[in-house]
Amino acid sequence: MAAETGMTDNPYGIQALWTQSDYVGKGVFVILITMSLWSWLVMINKWLDQRTLRKVAVEAEKNFFSAGSMQEGISKLKGKINPFRDIAQDGLQAADHHRKSTVRDVSSGIDFNTWVQSHIDKRTSMLQSSLQDGMVVLASVGATSPFVGLFGTVWGIYHALIAISIAGQASLDKVAGPIGESLIMTAMGLAVAVPAVLGFNGLLRGNKGLMERANYFAHDVQAALIAGSRVSGK
Repeated sequence: MAAETGMTDNPYGIQALWTQSDYVGKGVFVILITMSLWSWLVMINKWLDQRTLRKVAVEAEKNFFSAGSMQEGISKLKGKINPFRDIAQDGLQAADHHRKSTVRDVSSGIDFNTWVQSHIDKRTSMLQSSLQDGMVVLASVGATSPFVGLFGTVWGIYHALIAISIAGQASLDKVAGPIGESLIMTAMGLAVAVPAVLGFNGLLRGNKGLMERANYFAHDVQAALIAGSRVSGK
């Protein structure tokens, strides 16, 4: 029973932080919680997206070039969202369009290689852009949350100084609450920042690996469309 009372009256706890803080302190607390939830939501969604794209990449590398024709290879790439299928499909459509173009068509003034490459590069650029979605959130949270926590720390110390000034002496019971608020804000700022930074670095590495695989696949598709065969050694 005594232990429960001690926990309830603990001036360093989260509950005491909320009840004793003013609107500024509560605002900092809410901002840090929001930043943490937002960054975790982004990290989970991005990790699931990367896992799906890795499966799609394995399927494309395994099945596409074993098909008898480009059209058959495209049909083997399943899934509602499949950037590898989109790369091959855009390349094939660009090649067919250039071969059927007339003198009055804008594509007739562009050589076949450049025309196909431009369409494939456009699709790979769209994939790279989609992989970057949400990364700004993690970078921003990782960079700013320690300073938000530091602001809460400074505000708590300010309250401690006011309490000392009013009491006329630096007794522990007068400053325990504000100092506890400061310590919690510092810890929260770091607790929000560290997962965001680690998540950003991990996802950035995953994005780099996926883009390498997509670029290799796009290069092979382009070679198949232009030269009629996949580059050896791939």
